[in-house]
Amino acid sequence: MGRISLRLLYFSGGYTTHDRRFLEAFVASGFEVNYLRLLDQRLDCRNLPDGVTALSWVGDTLGLHEFSDYYQRFAALRQILNDLRPDAVVAGPVQTSAFLVALTQYRPVITMSWGSDLLVYADQSSRMMARTRYTLNSSSGVLGDCDAVRKKVHSLTDISDERIVTFPWGIDLQQFTPDPNPSVIRESLGWEQNSVLISTRSWEPLYRIDVLVNAFAILHQTNPKSRLILLGDGSESKKVLRLISELGLEDLIHAPGRIGYESLSAYFRSADLYVSSALSDGTSISLLEAMATGLPVVVTDSYGNREWVTNGKNGWLASPDNALALGEVLKEALSDSDRLQRIKELNIELAREKADWNNNFPKLVTLIRQVVK
Repeated sequence: MGRISLRLLYFSGGYTTHDRRFLEAFVASGFEVNYLRLLDQRLDCRNLPDGVTALSWVGDTLGLHEFSDYYQRFAALRQILNDLRPDAVVAGPVQTSAFLVALTQYRPVITMSWGSDLLVYADQSSRMMARTRYTLNSSSGVLGDCDAVRKKVHSLTDISDERIVTFPWGIDLQQFTPDPNPSVIRESLGWEQNSVLISTRSWEPLYRIDVLVNAFAILHQTNPKSRLILLGDGSESKKVLRLISELGLEDLIHAPGRIGYESLSAYFRSADLYVSSALSDGTSISLLEAMATGLPVVVTDSYGNREWVTNGKNGWLASPDNALALGEVLKEALSDSDRLQRIKELNIELAREKADWNNNFPKLVTLIRQVVK
C-alpha cells in the first residue's frame, strides 16, 4: 500500500524562485500542497507548479504596516486553518508568516528561516526578539540553510537538534553548468575583451547595491577594462540608478532589470567573477548558482558565506558595508588569471558535491513526516 498523502500548507512571504522550488518538490514528494503568501509580491514570473492550490485571502490586497494589518491576517489565517485542517504547516520568515501561525497555536508547524530573519532581524529590537523566541518555541521543527542558523536556533530555544534540518536551498545542477562556448550576452555588449563582474542580488537595503557600485568605481580606476552586469531591481532602484549616473558609469554597467529564471545561467556564463555586497547571508542560492556555473566569487565576510568560501582558496571575503575594502578585494581577485581558473574548477566541484537540491530536500520531507506522527 502506498504512503498516505499528507495535506500541507506552505505559507511564505511572497513568491520567489525559492518558493517555487519548494512547492514543486513538495508536490513531487506526494503532498497535497496548499499555498498562501503574506503579501502580493512576485519575484518569479512563472506560474505556480502544477498540483499546487493557491489560497486567496486578505493578504492579497492588504499592506503590512499597522498592527491592524497583522490582526486581520491573524483572524483570516485562523479561519483558513480551521477550514483546511492541514496535517502540517511550513511557514517563514520567522517574524512574519511563521509568527502568525504561532499566534493561532495551530500544530504542527515547521518554521522556515530565510537566514537574515534569524541572523539579522531577530536582534534589531526587543520586540523582534520576543517574536522570534515565541515563534521558535511554538515550532515542531525548524528548517535553516546554514550552520549559523542552527546555532542561532539553539541559542534562543531548547528545541532538540534532531528537529532542526539544515541544508542549503540547493540548485538545479542541470541548468547551472559551465559552458566553454562564448556568451551571446557578452558578445552583444561588446565586452569580449573585458573583465566582467556580475551581481544578481535584489536592489533592497540588505544587499547594499550602492556599496557594490561604489566599489566597482574604485576598481575601474585601476582596471579600466572591468565591466559590471547588475541584474535585478527593488525598492532602491532610483537610488542605485542615480548613483550610477553621478559616477559616470552608465556605459560600464549593464542593468537590464529583473530577468527570467530560465535566462539566469546564460548571464552567469557571460561573467568572469560573481560579487555580492549583502550585509548578511545564510546560504546564498545565487552564490551556489554562480559557483556551479564555474565562477570565482567575492562575497561579504558574514555567516553562511564562510561555510562556502575560504578566503583566497575558492573566492574572497570582503568586509560588509565597506566600498573601499570591497574595491580592493575585487582588484586582488582579478589580478591573477591562473588562480581564477583554479578557483573555477574548485567551485564547480564544491557545488556538485554539496549543493544538489535532489540530495538535500528529502531531509525536510523526513522531518515533516516525523512531526506529523
